[in-house]
Amino acid sequence: MQTINETQFTWPGQKSVYRGKVREVYNIDDELLVMVATDRLSAFDYIMPKQIPFKGQILNQIATKMMRETEDIVPNWILATPDPNVAIGHLCEPFKVEMVIRGYMSGHAAREYALGKRSLCGVTMPEGLKENDAFPTPIITPATKAENGEHDEDISKEAIIERGIVSAEDYAVLENYTRALFERGSKIADERGLILVDTKYEFGKTKTGEIVLIDEIHTPDSSRYFYKEGYADRQAQQVPQKQLSKEFVRQWLIENGFQGLEGQQIPEMTDQKVNEISERYIELYENITGDSFVKSDTTDVLNRIDKNVRDFLSKRKK
Repeated sequence: MQTINETQFTWPGQKSVYRGKVREVYNIDDELLVMVATDRLSAFDYIMPKQIPFKGQILNQIATKMMRETEDIVPNWILATPDPNVAIGHLCEPFKVEMVIRGYMSGHAAREYALGKRSLCGVTMPEGLKENDAFPTPIITPATKAENGEHDEDISKEAIIERGIVSAEDYAVLENYTRALFERGSKIADERGLILVDTKYEFGKTKTGEIVLIDEIHTPDSSRYFYKEGYADRQAQQVPQKQLSKEFVRQWLIENGFQGLEGQQIPEMTDQKVNEISERYIELYENITGDSFVKSDTTDVLNRIDKNVRDFLSKRKK
């Protein structure tokens, strides 16, 4: 079994490669993007020292399924998924913000709230909330997209527009799309016995100027889910919620003294811990999608990806 740490593909028409924390994106002829989902694991904006088997396949397949389940309300960038770890779509100019939307006071919002803060990204959080309580209405708390290993930063809508990061006109579209996607995602989650707690969306513009959804959507890396059954009882008893997200990785790191702060060391990732994380991601996949997870053949995974992408590109040119 092989995992994907990094890729070094050279495909016909290739112009450039962008390497993110988890995905590697190849520009083909300034028209297409080939997005390869690696098995890298990131938390607190750091890449962990070991890869997680099947993680890239899981993220790619969840994102693809969710894109298809929302394409009637928001256009997206995807054209095809020729390989379990690959999505191919339109080249877009990405907006330099992540549209984070929160239905519940959890994760980063809860940590800020516990410090006494009642405003996040210029949005007021009501007094009297307990961790994991629902907000009266979902709040949008954008973040600037990190570059070159820097940390994402909270930012207000007003600052985004004032700094010219996104125009007021475009931001209104991003905001409307974000709320529509969260509403649809919440409905899908509810049908699968889950609560979509919070998530982030990324958008870009095509060459024709159309704003489309890009990157991933409703995956455990970009979203937090609770199990619906027992949610109210757990809140009443003030015990932690049973959740489906990457938060379990963050909690393990926090318990072992790592939150991405200066001077902190990433704890040792044993083979047992790596396999445990892989199994949790498979559980996430099956609960979020409602489908059984089928492990792809990873005995020669890089050559498999190379062949599948080349086949797609050659057929497209014919």
